[in-house]
Amino acid sequence: MYIPECLMQLGQLSKFNRQWVDALPSTIDTICRKWNLDLGQPFEEQVTCSFVAPCRFDKHQAAILKIGLPHPEALHEIEGLQLLNGDPTVKILAIDKASNAMLLEKCIPGTHLAAEPPDVQDKVITSALKKIWSTPYDTQVFRPLKAMVQLWNEGTIANLNQFPDSDLAKEGCRIKEELAESNKDHVLLATDLHAGNVLSAQRQPWLIIDIKPYYGDRTYDLTQYLLNNKDRLAQNPHGTLSRLSDLANVEFERLQLWMFARLTSENEGHNQDLARRILND
Repeated sequence: MYIPECLMQLGQLSKFNRQWVDALPSTIDTICRKWNLDLGQPFEEQVTCSFVAPCRFDKHQAAILKIGLPHPEALHEIEGLQLLNGDPTVKILAIDKASNAMLLEKCIPGTHLAAEPPDVQDKVITSALKKIWSTPYDTQVFRPLKAMVQLWNEGTIANLNQFPDSDLAKEGCRIKEELAESNKDHVLLATDLHAGNVLSAQRQPWLIIDIKPYYGDRTYDLTQYLLNNKDRLAQNPHGTLSRLSDLANVEFERLQLWMFARLTSENEGHNQDLARRILND
């Protein structure tokens, strides 16, 4: 079984990753026999922490096999997709929790939302998020956003020497903690929704293929989409944030603070100048 180069490189990052990658051919073989799959060539684009490949389920139904690297952010991906049950996400056809494997509905034609104009992307993303936010959820199943913030902040503090302005990075960590704690209107969150995780389909015009569910402040859920559009954000910080906050019905000032906090304290500080502009422009 061919393993994409991106996963081979992933296996070099830690002993745990290497063990997962080394076991992947055997895992794939076991799952294919269990679910009677004819597997196609695995995807390499837009894939970082999972083995994803098209397949035929019971020799005829088109589907997608996804075997994810177990990592903290994606701990409850299966439970999140099961809860949303195909709206606005792909449906789960089968699961194997022991191997973190899912057989998923295939999106046809499957073009990425990222190929659409920005105004179309904005509307699709905010509409999908509103559906997720309105879904009842169980706090015993999913984790609070503050747990992810704490994990990311620990990584930032451990690597402050990589930030141009370490004090600004620490301030970003403080603001993230404050925002996560201060909001009491908690909703189910996707947390990693961006145009690369949304594909065109027939059952619905667009379907989300990947979520990392937590619960907490809905405003946070716009940040990853914006971080994936940094060029557009840099061209017009105020206008871009204003448009997204209006479409999603969230507070502009709160979105502004979330973006400032993430840009100052994540990605080794390469975004701190943009963060200053977000507050000052």
